[in-house]
Amino acid sequence: MTGFFSSSKHSSPPHNSSPFPPHNFSESLNSAEPIIKRWDLDVSSSNNSYCTASSLFQESRLEAKQFLDAVTDLQHAMQFVVKESFSSQLLVRAQNLMQIAIKRLQKEFHNILSGNRYFLDPENVSRESTRSSSSDEDDNIEIESRFNEVSITNENENEKVSVAVDLKAIADCMIEAGYGNERAKIYKLNRKSVIDETLYYLGVENFCSSTVQKMDWEALEKKIKIWLSAVKVAVSTLFYGERILCDQVFSISDNIRESCFSDIVKESASSLFIFPEMVAKYKKLSLEKMFRILDMYDAISELWNEIEMIFGFESTAKSQAMTAMVKLREASRTMLSEFETAIKKDSSKVVAGGGIHPLTRYVMNYLIFLSDYSGPISEIVADWPAVVKSPLPESYLLSPIADDGDGNSPSYVVSVRLAWLILVLLCKLDGKAGFYGDVPLSYLFLANNLNYVVSKVRQSRLKLLLGPDWLPNHEAKVAQYMANYERMGWSKVMTSLPENLTAEISSSEVKEYFCKFNSGFEEAYLKQSSWVIPDPKLRDEVKISLAKKIVSAYRPFYDKYCETVARIGSGGEVESIVRFAPDDLQNYSSDIFYGAGFSENSSMSYGSPSRGR
Repeated sequence: MTGFFSSSKHSSPPHNSSPFPPHNFSESLNSAEPIIKRWDLDVSSSNNSYCTASSLFQESRLEAKQFLDAVTDLQHAMQFVVKESFSSQLLVRAQNLMQIAIKRLQKEFHNILSGNRYFLDPENVSRESTRSSSSDEDDNIEIESRFNEVSITNENENEKVSVAVDLKAIADCMIEAGYGNERAKIYKLNRKSVIDETLYYLGVENFCSSTVQKMDWEALEKKIKIWLSAVKVAVSTLFYGERILCDQVFSISDNIRESCFSDIVKESASSLFIFPEMVAKYKKLSLEKMFRILDMYDAISELWNEIEMIFGFESTAKSQAMTAMVKLREASRTMLSEFETAIKKDSSKVVAGGGIHPLTRYVMNYLIFLSDYSGPISEIVADWPAVVKSPLPESYLLSPIADDGDGNSPSYVVSVRLAWLILVLLCKLDGKAGFYGDVPLSYLFLANNLNYVVSKVRQSRLKLLLGPDWLPNHEAKVAQYMANYERMGWSKVMTSLPENLTAEISSSEVKEYFCKFNSGFEEAYLKQSSWVIPDPKLRDEVKISLAKKIVSAYRPFYDKYCETVARIGSGGEVESIVRFAPDDLQNYSSDIFYGAGFSENSSMSYGSPSRGR
C-alpha cells in the first residue's frame, strides 16, 4: 500500500492491459463500445436489461473488470489519437463513450460507499490492516489478484475485501482517465459524514471559547471526561482507519490521497484538539483542577506518535494538537507555581497537641497525586529553571535518582522538583513550630509532621521517584526530633534524681528528691496528656523509650530509699512522698500521646484516658 505506509509512487492500473494504446483506434472503439453502452445510465428502454438501478460490481465482477479495462484502453487510445491528430469524428465518439463510462463509475463509486458503511467503518478498517510493511509492488499484485476473483460469497471477510478493492479499482481507473477530482468529491462527502457522525456518538462537541468560560467546573469536568474517553478512539481507530482506507483507495495519486484525507478529517480533528486548549485557558482553574489538565496533556502526549504518523508533518490537526499541548503545559506550570506559592504563604495556625497540620496532609496528598503523573510532569518541568539553593541541610533535598550526568534525565527532573516541593513544606512547618510556646512541643510537632511525610512517601510512588537515599535521611531526622523532644520534655523529671546513688544522703534530702520527682513527673504528664502522636508505631516507640529512660532512672532510687521514707513517716505522709511505684510510671507513660486533656484541678489516677483523635 502506498502513501501512509510507504513512499509515494504511482502504481500501475489494476488490470493487465498494455501501457501503450492500440494503433487501430477504430478497433479500440468498437471493442469498448458494447460493454460501456450496456451500462449506460441514460438508457432505460425496455429492451435494455441493465436498468439504472443495477450495480455493475454486484452483477458480475468479471464484467466489472472488463468494463474497467475497456475504459483504460479507451483512454490510452484517446491520448494516442490526440497526439497523432487522428480523425476528430472518432475522437468525439470516444469522448462520448468516456462520458458514459465515467458517469457509470461515479454511480458505482457512490453506491459502494453509501451501501457499505459497516464494512468501511474506520474501526473495521484499522483492525483489519495488517499490511503496513508491504511494498508498493506487492500491494498492487495483491489487489489485482483479489479483484480478479470472480466468485463472491456472503462471508463478511470477502465482503470487506471486495468493497475496498472495488473502490480502489474505480478510483485508479477514473484517475488514469483524468477524472480524479469528480470521484474525490463523492468520496469526501460520504466519508466526512461518517467521521462527523462517529465523533458525535463519541460525545465530541464543537465549543466556542466563551461557552467553555461560562461553564461551571462540574459541567466542564464532565465534558473533559467525555473527551478523554473519545480522544484515543478518535485518533487510534477513527482517524487511523480513515487514513488507511484513504491510502488504499487513492494509492495511485499522492495529491488526491492527501487532499481527500485532509478535507475529510480537518474539521473534526480541529474540534477534537481545540477543546483542551480552551480548557487550558479556563479562567477558574485552581490547584484541585490541575489533575484534569494533566490527564488531557497525558492523553495527547501518549498519542503523539500516532498523530504525527496519521496527519503528517504539515497538517492543521497536528498543529492544533501541538498548540493544545503547549497551552496545557503552560497551565500546568502556572498551577505548580501557585501550589508552591500557596505553601509558602499559608498562614493557618498550628494544631493543638503538636499533631499533623492540615497543610501537611494537603500537600502530601497533592504530591502523591502528582507522582502518578511523573511522565507528563517530566515533560512539563523539563526546561524549567533549577530550584534555588536552600540554607537547610542537603539531606532535605537530596535527589536520590542518579541522573545521566547532565541533570536532564526525566526521572532526575521530576525527582528534584518533587523533593523541592517537600522541602518548601518542611521549611514552612519549621517556621510554624516556633508558634508553640513550648520547645519540646515544637519538636514533637516537627517529628509528627515529618514522620507523616515519610510515611506517605514510603506508601506511594514517591518512594520510587525520590529514590533509596531520601527515606533513610528523613527517617533519621524524625529520630533526631524525637530525641530532642524526649530530652527537653522530660529533663525536669530526669534531673530531679541524684546523679550518684552510691553517695549517702540524709532523710530530708530523700524526701526532697521524691517530691521533686513527683512534681516533675506530674507536671510533664498533665501537660503532655493533651499532646498527640497520631502514628501508632511512632507513638509506641516513644512510649517505650520514655518508660525505659524514666523507670530505669527511678527504680534504683525507689528500691534504695522507699524503706527509708516508710521508717521516718506516717502512712499518709509516706503516700504523699512516694506517690509512684516504678510500675505505675510505666502505666502512666503508656497513656499519653492520645490527645486527651486534663483540667488543672484533675488529679492523677491510673487508667486509660479517653483517646480523642
